[in-house]
Amino acid sequence: MTAILEKVNADKGKIESHFHYLHQNPGVAFEEQTAATYIAGKLREWGYEVTEGIGKTGVVGQLKVGDGKARIGLRADTDALPVQEGSDLPYKSKIEGKSHMCGHDAHSAMLLGAAEYLAKTKNFNGTLNVIFQPAEEVMAGAPAMIADGLFEKFPMDVIFGMHNMPGLPVGKLHFTGGPIMAAVDNWEIELTGVGSHGSMPEKSIDPLVAGAALVMSLQTIVSRNVAPMDAAVVSVGAFLAGNAGNVIPQNAILRMSTRTRKPETRQMVLDKIRSITKATAEAYNVKFEIREGQPGAILINDEANTDKCIDIARQVLGDDNVVTPGPTFMGSEDFAFYAQKVPGVYCFVGNGDTPNVHHPMYVFDQKNLPVGAAYWVAVAEAYLK
Repeated sequence: MTAILEKVNADKGKIESHFHYLHQNPGVAFEEQTAATYIAGKLREWGYEVTEGIGKTGVVGQLKVGDGKARIGLRADTDALPVQEGSDLPYKSKIEGKSHMCGHDAHSAMLLGAAEYLAKTKNFNGTLNVIFQPAEEVMAGAPAMIADGLFEKFPMDVIFGMHNMPGLPVGKLHFTGGPIMAAVDNWEIELTGVGSHGSMPEKSIDPLVAGAALVMSLQTIVSRNVAPMDAAVVSVGAFLAGNAGNVIPQNAILRMSTRTRKPETRQMVLDKIRSITKATAEAYNVKFEIREGQPGAILINDEANTDKCIDIARQVLGDDNVVTPGPTFMGSEDFAFYAQKVPGVYCFVGNGDTPNVHHPMYVFDQKNLPVGAAYWVAVAEAYLK
């Protein structure tokens, strides 16, 4: 066991207490005030200059040591999900219908553990920014912090992120340079026709039938336009139309999510959605409106910095606990928006054979807490020499 990991392990009880408190007090997107207050209080206690309210409920702690010019950011997410926790843990969520079924509480706890260690040892020379970001689950927290001037107020040369991943071996860090997570685009399409009594369909312009045709037509985008070696997903997750079996509704709403891994594929898929929707609406004589959400971004790891982080991780955790290249995922992460502004490195820590993130029975493996904290310490000390 390396010196850093040994010292962090000695303080793992503190990291666990952060984790338990945050787990018991979840807040969904932009409602993470309890976590923000707790985090800000701890950072101030350790000597950080703390800024609250960046991106509504985001917190940034800054610690400058020496005269070094290097500046880095370590980022954790703080938001929970609107999911009722299924496990009966001794530290289970106290908030009905809200829980940390993705491990963001653990990500924040690991970063708090590293932040305290670095504040005490000050074994670096430069500027450390620890970033606690809200609303990752809705892909809105990173854009909100950027819009609030994150990089202008806290300039960084490189930024780092981490996420736990069920299905990967516990305690092992996984790194891959280049694209590692897909862009997500969440859109809503509303079709408007003319309602009528179910016995007189000839007097209607039926948006439900048009919507059904649209759902099926959208499924041809990937199967007939995306090369098998590429990857994309077009999913309609909600189809809202009518309430009674004998009433033809006036409106139908489709809510959908697309995932793409290449900029050119993303543009093609979105253009196809627009053109197919327009053509279907014309064919069925309904009006349509497409409401586009936050534009998606592909998470791309900076190659050179990823290689450097692989070496750092091997030094602090050992060769056997670092996997490269690691897996890539069609899931999405708003860390991608940071990586568009400055070089970024995002890795995964294995959570073992557990239910997947977002599942009511998901449980974060606490053996990962010192692993993540030790990695963050090692990154800070290596980049801020």
